[in-house]
This record gives sequence, C-alpha cells and structure tokens, in this order.
Amino acid sequence: MHVRTHPVFRRSGNDLTLRLPVTFVEAALGADVKVPTLDGQVTVRIPPGTPSGKVLRVRGHGMQGDRGKAGDLIVTVEVQVPVNLNSEQRDAIEALAKVLDEDPRAALFSEAQAQNRRHDDGA
Repeated sequence: MHVRTHPVFRRSGNDLTLRLPVTFVEAALGADVKVPTLDGQVTVRIPPGTPSGKVLRVRGHGMQGDRGKAGDLIVTVEVQVPVNLNSEQRDAIEALAKVLDEDPRAALFSEAQAQNRRHDDGA
C-alpha cells in the first residue's frame, strides 16, 4: 500500500504529526487554539511560557490502528516571530524588552566558564 503525502500532516506509525504555528503572545501568555485533525478540529491548550519546539500530544487523533486503537496527533509548537512591525508594535516590544531582565544565554556562558576552569585545572 502506498500512502500519499498530506499537505498538513505527516505520519509516524499510527501517529500523525503537525507543526502548529502560534503567535509570541499565545506562547507567552498561554492560549486555547484550534488544531485540525483528519475528522474535524480539536482545541489544544498552549500552556503559558511554551517555547518553540515544545511537543504536545492529542490522544486518539491519529490513524486508526490494526486493532481498532487510534494513534495520537503529535503537535510541535512553532512560535512565529512578527516580521513587519508598525511603529506602535515596535514600541510595545521595545517596552517589553526593557522590563524583561532574563538572559536566555546565561547558562551557556557559565557552563563554558566552568568547562574552561576544569580544562585549566588539568581535569
């Protein structure tokens, strides 16, 4: 049997996979978003603080298996970054940047420094 490719879904055994674009706001604050399935749509909850690449599982919305049990829909969140900002949007993001004090790369540098110390100590 040959299975044609689908414009939205990919297949992995009885599971279906889907890349789900979400806005920065939906990922940061959390949201309930509609997601297509083979037989309609379901609502998936995006938890607050969801990073791009997070995988969510929607049980029973994959392909029907040989023994009657359906696979799952595996949803990979893709946070979309706005490209064309108007001045009001740019100002809002700049204001947000001023109040966010988190450095997502801080652990990279502390780990690199620790590795360098171990190397310098002959470890």
